[in-house]
Amino acid sequence: MKPASNNGQQQQPPQQLQQQQQQAQGRRPTREEELAREGVPVPRLQKTPHAGHRPESYEDMEDLEYPATLYSVMEQHLPSHCLGASREKKLAMLERILAKYRPNGERAKKHREYRERIRHNYQPLHEDLYTLDPERFFVGSFLDAIKDGSEAAIRHILIEHSPGVFTFNMLKPAFCSMMLEEVEHFERWAQDAKVKVMRPNTMNNYGAVLDDIGMEEMLNLLMTRYLNPMAAVLFLNVGGTSLDTHHGFVVQYAMDRDLDLGFHVDDSEVTLNVCLGKQFEGGDLFFRGVRCDKHVNGEARPEEVLEYSHVPGHAILHAGRHRHGAKAITSGQRTNLILWCRSSEFRELKKYQRDFSSWCGECLLRKKERSRRLSSAKRQLAS
Repeated sequence: MKPASNNGQQQQPPQQLQQQQQQAQGRRPTREEELAREGVPVPRLQKTPHAGHRPESYEDMEDLEYPATLYSVMEQHLPSHCLGASREKKLAMLERILAKYRPNGERAKKHREYRERIRHNYQPLHEDLYTLDPERFFVGSFLDAIKDGSEAAIRHILIEHSPGVFTFNMLKPAFCSMMLEEVEHFERWAQDAKVKVMRPNTMNNYGAVLDDIGMEEMLNLLMTRYLNPMAAVLFLNVGGTSLDTHHGFVVQYAMDRDLDLGFHVDDSEVTLNVCLGKQFEGGDLFFRGVRCDKHVNGEARPEEVLEYSHVPGHAILHAGRHRHGAKAITSGQRTNLILWCRSSEFRELKKYQRDFSSWCGECLLRKKERSRRLSSAKRQLAS
């Protein structure tokens, strides 16, 4: 016997009820909802792209939540039986996969309201910061390397202090000063307007999310046009070729604010960290190697141990899973611009990772040790 409602009438299936609610509201169901109604399961992306498949272009599609190129790249990883589907249906499949990364709930609602309040009421101090002007913002050596685009030109401006930790001169002093002034101006506005500033993450109690105050487009351009070429060369095995979203913010350290930052990994595939100033002593960064979730608390090998002193205008580029922290500042104030660059494609594929990862230092060591043992066993059997 089927369950009945309180009034004795037979309950309707959830999908049918949802469809009737949408019709009553005069709303057309989304592509995701239509796919779910048809009973199509969420596809599982393949680790290796289909070499002979030519993906669709989604540039003309309306209401895309992510850049159109991301859908084209992800399409190449769909299972073979999905590739012959219509463009609309393939897009719906990809949107269902990406929906797992979409924020929801009460916190997301408050965040949207917070951003709306800033957008309608906050008047920027330096409007020039909100559009990327490479000639004004970047030092010549960085700009020349990106314009050249070759791996040799990119590596020429880099110093690799330890495996996977790169530094280079990036920002002009004028940009650093303007950004510092803009953040201080925003903090004063928030205090006067009685707006509680949403902090960048759970570890930093001071600073602000630059995307929230209107710099999202500028930072996205910084990632796609200037950091992606570097990430594709340096971080190929952790999604460096498919960075598509970001989280941009500033953090502040001072004697009356956060002093240090504990040992952690970032919620990113690739992290850009640029010191903006001001005058300070102490606060060195320390690094301890790249690790997956399984080995994140493991010991570091000697070659993975690094301490780095910040230089205003100079950038540090490293994998988000590279374990690091910041020592206590001893005087002055240090403010850093940080851009967490993320790859939806890499995050989806990482779920299906088996055995050893290709990027974790401990996994690689264990894989090498297992291969050595297998080779030894084969030699013993042969003899």
